[in-house]
Amino acid sequence: MFYEPKDGHGLPHNPFNAIVTPRPIGWISSRGAGGGDNLAPYSFFNAVAYVPPQVMFSSTGSKDSLGNIRETGVFCVNVVEAGMAEAMNLTSRALPPGGDEFDLAGLPREDCRLIPCSRVAGAPAALECRLIRIEPLLGRDNHMVLGEVIGIHLRDDCLKDGRFDVLAFRPVARLGYRDFTVVDSLRQMARPDD
Repeated sequence: MFYEPKDGHGLPHNPFNAIVTPRPIGWISSRGAGGGDNLAPYSFFNAVAYVPPQVMFSSTGSKDSLGNIRETGVFCVNVVEAGMAEAMNLTSRALPPGGDEFDLAGLPREDCRLIPCSRVAGAPAALECRLIRIEPLLGRDNHMVLGEVIGIHLRDDCLKDGRFDVLAFRPVARLGYRDFTVVDSLRQMARPDD
């Protein structure tokens, strides 16, 4: 099969959603200028640079996360572990403006250290970020948020032999459609030049 996205795919579900997988989930917490917290999962998310560390996520539509980040210039990326999958899914619910997804999902929160924002208490890792810029993308109301990671929280039980051990918490990833997976095995491969 070959298709041009501008002409449509003719399938019951968009295959593009399942092609680039697995995708890590950026569980983005933000706080509006008025003090209200927001928490939402984004599967168009990734790390994009090491030094300085930078991340990106994309939002379709002007959601509360986007508005809060525009107002305050900061956000936090919370890592989703297997035991938090259901709570993460709950936070994808569309709430009225000002609704609090932490409360909806029964999630405890902690203050970030360097930015005025809450983070998910007990998450395996949380990245405190300062906004670099919001970039408009092609299409109707698509936005890419770029942030510099200025503070990193690591849960102590996820550190083993000096490494951040993903098998200690089993991260959740998006596969497309309504499909998710959990990382529960790994394989190491040395680079040819090592």
